[in-house]
Amino acid sequence: MSINNKNINNVFYIFVTAHLIFWTLIPSLTNHNLPLDTIEALAWGSNLDWGFNKHPPMSAFFPEIFFQIFGSQDWVYYLLSQIFVIVSFYYVFKFSNEIFNNKILGLISVLLIEAIYFYNFTTPEFNVNVCQLPFWSLTVYYSWKIYCSKEIKFLDCFLVGLFAAFGFLSKYLFIYLLVSIDLLFIYLIFFKKNRKFDFKYLITLEVFLVVLVPHFIWLFNNDFVTITYGLARTGIEQSSFIDHIKFPVIFFLKQVGILIPFLILSWLLVKKTKMNFKFQDKKLLFLLAINILPIVLIFFTSLITGSKIRTMWMTPFYLFFGTLFVYLFQAQINIKKLKPFMLGFIFFFFLSPGFYTFVSISNENKRTDYMGKEIAIKTQYAWDQQFETKINVVLGDEWTAGNLSYHLKSRPVWEGFVEREKLDQLKDYMCLDSVCIGSR
Repeated sequence: MSINNKNINNVFYIFVTAHLIFWTLIPSLTNHNLPLDTIEALAWGSNLDWGFNKHPPMSAFFPEIFFQIFGSQDWVYYLLSQIFVIVSFYYVFKFSNEIFNNKILGLISVLLIEAIYFYNFTTPEFNVNVCQLPFWSLTVYYSWKIYCSKEIKFLDCFLVGLFAAFGFLSKYLFIYLLVSIDLLFIYLIFFKKNRKFDFKYLITLEVFLVVLVPHFIWLFNNDFVTITYGLARTGIEQSSFIDHIKFPVIFFLKQVGILIPFLILSWLLVKKTKMNFKFQDKKLLFLLAINILPIVLIFFTSLITGSKIRTMWMTPFYLFFGTLFVYLFQAQINIKKLKPFMLGFIFFFFLSPGFYTFVSISNENKRTDYMGKEIAIKTQYAWDQQFETKINVVLGDEWTAGNLSYHLKSRPVWEGFVEREKLDQLKDYMCLDSVCIGSR
């Protein structure tokens, strides 16, 4: 199919539909068990709260909705993950169309990021990183609406506050995007002074804080456990002087490595690297704020604190990289000669699911090879030999106990790790290795 402005929407919808089908079907057929983070989210979802020991609540909320509708069908949670991905793709496409006023360039902006493995190979595992994606793109899109509008609209400010809160409730690292956008507006209003402060901006802050109030209360009542967990994951407490150099360098090299397929595909699109770079350009300023500034802030966080930035944490940070690249090099893009680019895109589009299939089938020591369903059947049989009551509580770590919570037909509620006090509160209980099941 040739690409032109008349059929561009059809091409986009064919692309996202193909992406959704491939990345739902392939893990459903090649994996025996759901991935770790998805099982963990389902375990939390069985006992929903305004936060958990590792993360805020949003990544557990959506799997629980799907479980209530579909139950323990693995393909459903792969589908859930891809819905989040294609919603983010849609708003990248929508935003890019407004930036360029050219749907072909908007489509190219989305096709480029398909070459970044955060948006293909890692997407079958629904987790906090995937959960951020639609809220990241929505926050950017409605921030853009405020940024480019002469008259600030109440609805745009409300939606930015709402989606920003949902993003923050997915993962705290969302704050890097929010700080970057805020710094841009502060720069324009108080330093460059080419924009007036509008009290409608406060609507965004008010909505953001109101949505977060229940989570803040939960944090206070639970000794800020999610924050201490996040800090522990960075290794900041054990950091040495050399870590202030080592970790930022490792972080930088990993980002370059992640972007290699993207850069190859970009080279097929533009072989002359003559950029259109003017800081007075309003659109470019916004694109730099949402793409480069969050990564710069992450880099300096590692540099100043000596903290380790884990690769997967960067999942949403590159959503608009295609838009930025196309904007910088649009003068060198010949939309009538896209054949090399499209061939490259098709190669990467099929390479990633092919590689995923190979890894999934050839490697038999993965979490997704865990015999969760079989273990649940044996556990239910052992329970039925001793008790007539229904299993409605499971205790243990999120992986082992979480799998029982997911696979057992009674869907027992996961209530954390095994403790004597919790066992004493049960009517009947049975312990198998590090997991206990019981009935109230």
